[in-house]
Amino acid sequence: MLATFATIAAISQASAQLLPGGFVYLRDIDPTIIQDIRYATLNNFVGKPLAGYGAGECVVKREVGLRLKAVQAELARQHLSLKMFDCYRPARASAEMVAWSRNGREPPSERRYNPAIAKTELFRLGYIAAYSQHSTGAALDLSLVDLKADNSGKFDPGRTYADCTAPAEVRAPEGSVDMGTGYDCTDVKAHTAARSITPAQRAWRNRLVAAMGRQGFVNYAKEWWHFSLPGAGGPAYDFPIPPRRN
Repeated sequence: MLATFATIAAISQASAQLLPGGFVYLRDIDPTIIQDIRYATLNNFVGKPLAGYGAGECVVKREVGLRLKAVQAELARQHLSLKMFDCYRPARASAEMVAWSRNGREPPSERRYNPAIAKTELFRLGYIAAYSQHSTGAALDLSLVDLKADNSGKFDPGRTYADCTAPAEVRAPEGSVDMGTGYDCTDVKAHTAARSITPAQRAWRNRLVAAMGRQGFVNYAKEWWHFSLPGAGGPAYDFPIPPRRN
């Protein structure tokens, strides 16, 4: 245990050269956790990398990272892994989401994420917030990966996919288990306790919530993928996410 904390301290000192105090790269805490940071890519509801995402790296508060490591250790015994979609989010990225919601355009590529709700309604309904817990370093978007399954499917920006509520075989590939909707799906079907999903999909959601809950994480009822750690937050930050030094 002492060796573990000594290692974490050394990692933290290295990360401190790039990140504010208390923040770490999750990859430095547990490199086995899979990462697919969507807002650093084209594969998100805005359709472009968001402001402040200088690298596709999961950055979190240190305590959050240590608890994720504990979750991952439990899942590894079941041949599963966490997959991170978003972690710390610069406040400027949330501001860009606000601007996106007001730009008056809703092309098919965006409707794929919110097939039944107008983008102007997403803030009022609690799907997007101008102030996000993600900016405190204490909130996360994630899923589960079955390490025994074929997870080779990759997002193709030139392909037309069905909307996020469609069956997994026709919506954009997630490279993770089938939770009943895609990530960032603003629809009642994405509510964690939604009734319109299969027993297998419900079992996966329950499994994720239970594993995260054992380490103190709380799920947001409207998004099966969103979790936060009470008490680990604080002020919102706006520092950009820099590439991690090896």
